[in-house]
Amino acid sequence: MKRRTFLGTALAFGVAPLSFAQARRGRWDDAAEVLERAVTEKVVDAAVLHVVQKDESFTRHFGKAASGDAMFLLGSISKPINMTAVMTLFDQGKFKLDDRVKKYLPAFTGDGRDDATIRHLLTHTSGLPDQLANNNDLRKQHAPLLEFAKAATKAPLSFAPGSKYQYSSMAILLAARIAEIVGESDILTLVDRNVFQPLGMKHSAQGLGRFKLEEMIPVQMDGAAPESGGGDPKAKDWAWNSPYWRKLGAPWGGTHASAPDIAKWLGEFMGARGKVVKPETARLMIKNHNPDGFTPRGLGFGVGKGSGSLGCSEKTFGHTGSTGTLCWADPASETICVVLTSLPRLAKQRHPRELAAERVAAAANR
Repeated sequence: MKRRTFLGTALAFGVAPLSFAQARRGRWDDAAEVLERAVTEKVVDAAVLHVVQKDESFTRHFGKAASGDAMFLLGSISKPINMTAVMTLFDQGKFKLDDRVKKYLPAFTGDGRDDATIRHLLTHTSGLPDQLANNNDLRKQHAPLLEFAKAATKAPLSFAPGSKYQYSSMAILLAARIAEIVGESDILTLVDRNVFQPLGMKHSAQGLGRFKLEEMIPVQMDGAAPESGGGDPKAKDWAWNSPYWRKLGAPWGGTHASAPDIAKWLGEFMGARGKVVKPETARLMIKNHNPDGFTPRGLGFGVGKGSGSLGCSEKTFGHTGSTGTLCWADPASETICVVLTSLPRLAKQRHPRELAAERVAAAANR
């Protein structure tokens, strides 16, 4: 059977649409059925599956997602998106990866901080914590990003920079803060101007941008991460679905986007197309920078088999989000997979996003 795309993605990828009934007979149906069942069983409120393989693309939306362009809070997929904006300034010669962090943030000194580099920030080897000890207090106060950054510069390091791996949202925040300083613009504007606009990502925003809160898919808060207000009934004014958090545009978790838009962004790296970052920079970002024995990391990206699904190759790169999102690109099979759901990652073992993505990987390699 000759497979083509849904109308929602036909224009974006230059191929002709088929009817819904015809498209249902496609190779990605096994993955779609996982999400359809999760919605039918009322496990997931909303989801979108988007797959691109070579010149074929497929989009299916489920539950409260009214279309394939529904916009979800991405969680930590925000990290590599924001670091893409940061690396556009690298291409302009505004900084070097091995520059010391204290060169741009003079307060980041003492107690082992002096040797930390921007590369350490991007590869989660800086020693900074994932979240601040006073994270909840800052959110309760509706603190701006600058207050989080000031606190992060003073946060105790867990180890000497470069000596271990520790996933760190605050490291990503400080990299974004450096970009704001050298780029003379706030990170929300940098991401929109340097990433979304060049790639034609019309259903994406750092924070809310030009969109309204009601246009975004709410996150199901049962099982949400503690740092997001999960399990705290008093956290509604600063939790994931609050106007405060949705507008803040945290570079470690505050990006909104549709699944087809995320595929456009991943395609920039799989094809090293040069629309946003130079081709050599795109390749640099999806290359492992960590030593043997550490979790492999590119610059903002997860890399290697572990960054994808069962059956993906070592060339795979991508990221997940605690809000219930997942995306990866595997150059070996020329496949991009994006699964966005409203169900937090911690809410269910063997999350539907993972089951669906595994079926995409299996179909991609047949």
